[in-house]
Amino acid sequence: MHYYSLGKIPPKRHTQFRKADGSLYHEQLFSTEGFSDLYSLLYHAHPPTQITQVGEPYSVAPETIHDKQLKHRNLLGFKVKPEDDYLKSRQPVLVNDDCKIILAAPRKSMTDYFFKNADADEVIFVHEGKGVLKTMYGNLYFGYGDYLVVPRGTIYQITFETESNRLFIVESSSPIITPNRYRNKFGQLMEHAPFCERDIRKPDVLESHDEEGNFSLLIKKQDNIYPYQYLSHPFDVVGWDGFVYPYAFSIHDFEPITGRVHQPPPVHQTFAARGFVICSFVPRLFDYHPLAIPAPYNHSNIDSDEVLYYVDGDFMSRKHVEKGMITLHPGGIPHGPHPDTVEKSIGAKETHELAVMVDTFKPLLMTKIAAEIEHEDYYKSWLRED
Repeated sequence: MHYYSLGKIPPKRHTQFRKADGSLYHEQLFSTEGFSDLYSLLYHAHPPTQITQVGEPYSVAPETIHDKQLKHRNLLGFKVKPEDDYLKSRQPVLVNDDCKIILAAPRKSMTDYFFKNADADEVIFVHEGKGVLKTMYGNLYFGYGDYLVVPRGTIYQITFETESNRLFIVESSSPIITPNRYRNKFGQLMEHAPFCERDIRKPDVLESHDEEGNFSLLIKKQDNIYPYQYLSHPFDVVGWDGFVYPYAFSIHDFEPITGRVHQPPPVHQTFAARGFVICSFVPRLFDYHPLAIPAPYNHSNIDSDEVLYYVDGDFMSRKHVEKGMITLHPGGIPHGPHPDTVEKSIGAKETHELAVMVDTFKPLLMTKIAAEIEHEDYYKSWLRED
């Protein structure tokens, strides 16, 4: 991410910055990796430390199942039932120490509380729905195909404009960044990167609420939700600057890298974190070597688990694909195109598929929710149908 500023800030950091009545604004350092990495400075109308009440925490830890079978999995994501409440709608399906993969189908906006994930950065992929992500950094409008990247510790509310919303969420125990190989030594995205700074949408409306009262804040930490009551409105920031802030990037702005022969999955990489990557599969031209085989070749997942979330379009290497479906191809066994799809792909000029892939370098555990929506015979789908 690069430097950005919004609202009113003093000309020099850590110096007096006063309101019209002569009282001081309250500066807050918001940093990652302690004091040694990216940070932003925010200026509040009220101290961000005024807590009037602390409630009893409750657990939101995922219930995992320890199925020892090493086999390919298929989860029917749209079978996760919608819930009115945003937090209650979030259902973890695949988890490890580095990330949690979550499905959510919230029907209503967050109106009576604010949320802070103090455990993890979040990447919220919007499969269905539109609305506004409101944070202390300002507002971000979102719609179909948007990735919303929310740094840990960011207080936010989501206002939905629709009741039919489907979200694919990845929680990361480490900061979410753009891949190092896309950036030069100054952090600028380079010419060969599949997207650039112009594609990244930053908060553009800073709503500053100079209010005191009783504001409910739910904080997620160590897989518990801690209910807090704050004296001042969490969005009382009048200005900020720095390198840490939420942003939006549309999967439709990802420019695919193609070649004469089939390109490997790293060309689709969009985000990086410790222990996993996130990739975007978008409509693109197929390989143009005269003997090219557009379908992906069989490959062995030795070091990683591969998760593919199907969003839209046609998938020439898979049969019986539906929206919201998740496939898990675990490390240790090979996978590849379904029978007859290789021959069928020859001569095809383009694909209109849209999907999000998460590759992890530690095994993923399924949750009880995942077991309830699993298509159990998926591992047999590579057998020819008589």
